[in-house]
Amino acid sequence: MTMSISLFKKAATTLMLSLAVSSAQAAPQLRGDVIVNSAIVTIGDIFDNAGLMAETPVFRAPAPGTAGVLDLDTIVQAVQGAGLNDFDATGIDRVRIARAGVPVDMPLIADIIADDLKARGILNATMDMQLALDRPLPEIMAGDLDNPASLVILRYLPGSSTFSARFQIAGLDTPLDVSGQIQFMVETPHLSRSLPAGTILGANDFEMRKVPLTYAENTGIVAIEDLVGKQLQRQIRQGVMIRPNDIAAPELISRNEHVTIIYRQGALTLTTRGQALNAASMSQPVNVLNPMTKKVLQGTAIENGVVLVTGGNQQVAGLE
Repeated sequence: MTMSISLFKKAATTLMLSLAVSSAQAAPQLRGDVIVNSAIVTIGDIFDNAGLMAETPVFRAPAPGTAGVLDLDTIVQAVQGAGLNDFDATGIDRVRIARAGVPVDMPLIADIIADDLKARGILNATMDMQLALDRPLPEIMAGDLDNPASLVILRYLPGSSTFSARFQIAGLDTPLDVSGQIQFMVETPHLSRSLPAGTILGANDFEMRKVPLTYAENTGIVAIEDLVGKQLQRQIRQGVMIRPNDIAAPELISRNEHVTIIYRQGALTLTTRGQALNAASMSQPVNVLNPMTKKVLQGTAIENGVVLVTGGNQQVAGLE
């Protein structure tokens, strides 16, 4: 019986010591250097092992991108007022509190404006936007949040180059107002080398370069898929933008060229030679002179040097 009581006392003593050690280890530990993201500093920000009091606010955070220093007495008064009386501040007599921040710069402003213009259907995936401000941006730091700045209002009319906008900056009470010019850029094909009139364009004869959208719209935009296999209508130097009237379908028939005439009516097909009186591309009309009858026939260019004449009472190869 004596042995059992002795063992019980030893176990109880061990348990009490363990609880005491555990309690000491669980005491909140003051941190000397703190970084916060929000406008409020909580007990959990400045203490490790803050437990259930971690979310309790105690100070206002400094402005985004700045830092401040609090002495130990100020911290003790604040946390004791919030109900935290037992903590470990060994070796710390002051705490530096910094608030994370991100710069409010041109890329950030431009991205927000671009997102709004895309949502309004003004800026599409084939276009880029260049932004120029009337005045340089002030040096502003926003809170390091998912949305450090948000657009309050954007005043812009399609076709105009000017805009004005107001932004709400995370962590700041005063909004940011900006104004300036917007220029949209679009990629258009330019010749990669100088080429003479009559050249049939290949995939390596052009490259894409950005030009102002207003210029491209005024001169005309050629789609990439409409270039390969087309014929230049004039000589163009390297680096010049290709306009719609610079290209056409390749000529299959040249004026005054001797061509093959295929006459087809029902089951009847005749072939003879003739002279083209005008140039033509694929499926374009061609007037050809029948050398046998000296009559002019109306046909269609179907391949190089070949004209198809169909139906009617047209005379071919001397047949009346």
